[in-house]
Amino acid sequence: MKKLWLIFAQTTTVGLAIWFLATILHPEWLPQRAIHDVVTLREGKTASAPQSVAASATAAHVVTSYSSAAHRAMPAVVNIYTSKEVRSSRHPMLNDPAFRRFFGNDDAQRASSLGSGVIVSDKGYIITNNHVVESADEIEVALADGRTAEAKVVGADPDTDLAVIKVDEGILPPIAFADTDKLQVGDVVLAIGNPFGVGQTVTMGIVSALGRSQLGINTFENFIQTDAPINPGNSGGALVDTDGNLVGINAAIYSQSGGSLGIGFAIPASTVKQVMEAIIKDGKVTRGWLGVEAQDVTPELAASFKLKQAHGALIAGVVRGSPAEKSGIKPGDILLSVAGKDIQDSSAMLNEVAALKPDETAPMHLFRNGKDITLDVKIGRRPRIAQR
Repeated sequence: MKKLWLIFAQTTTVGLAIWFLATILHPEWLPQRAIHDVVTLREGKTASAPQSVAASATAAHVVTSYSSAAHRAMPAVVNIYTSKEVRSSRHPMLNDPAFRRFFGNDDAQRASSLGSGVIVSDKGYIITNNHVVESADEIEVALADGRTAEAKVVGADPDTDLAVIKVDEGILPPIAFADTDKLQVGDVVLAIGNPFGVGQTVTMGIVSALGRSQLGINTFENFIQTDAPINPGNSGGALVDTDGNLVGINAAIYSQSGGSLGIGFAIPASTVKQVMEAIIKDGKVTRGWLGVEAQDVTPELAASFKLKQAHGALIAGVVRGSPAEKSGIKPGDILLSVAGKDIQDSSAMLNEVAALKPDETAPMHLFRNGKDITLDVKIGRRPRIAQR
């Protein structure tokens, strides 16, 4: 009996040794299920039924490539080249015709710059940054298919740094707009533009923050912050999601060297669409105006005014003859809501008032001398800012 047990033990030991060596040296000799279990254990995972090949391939494609999104959006992104005449200051003696006879009369030079734009209509309308085309004498657009065309400015909105230009090149491929209300921090985005004039370029990053304001870039600010590399020449280019839909227009970067430091700002597509439609329809953007100078309510100010929470916009000054003065708004008032929408800070107040239509009446909730009051204000038309 003891001999039989010894033979069984030796046979089992040799069999296990052979099986172990086979799994290491020749795993293809084992059944398919065994191969899967061996691979799973080697990767340090719990053995389980294999996932479907189709599901694994789909997941790998989503993670490793955004080529479909890029190919969908790139035909709608254009390169913009502008030039303008710049006259330098000259010595007063050169005003004398006798001196100009010897030293020449042409003291003008041409300055050129570059940027990007996005086709928003098959009729040739292109959205870009106002600072890209501002004061330009000549605007040339290079389409993604290699064609070039002269463009004219349809209208501009310096308050949001947006402008619409137009080319006559037949039917063009417009970009699709995304629903920016669904955009979240952490979403992957692609920036498409013409950095440093090297040609159309795609970079990738994520949404770093939403609703960035009070940066001192534009009058109306509600930026999407992204770490997708954006450099000079990207201005006016597209920021798109992983489906190739427009989520914003790249407008500015934070940089101490002129190159990308991973902090870029884009104007949301919702703002772009609103401004674009107004410019195409009327050639300009009309906004509501209150005529006040406002500042944020800090915790210290809230305590001094005996306001329970630090929110709203403190009216620091009122323009003479403005809608605010006519309706009875006074310096020292704290504006808490506009047309039923709560105001968190002075930037929110500016945006809410601008969204109202001129000549309409809107109720405004204020805090004055420890009491809540409501005034009906007839909204004015925001004055246009003179172009530099």
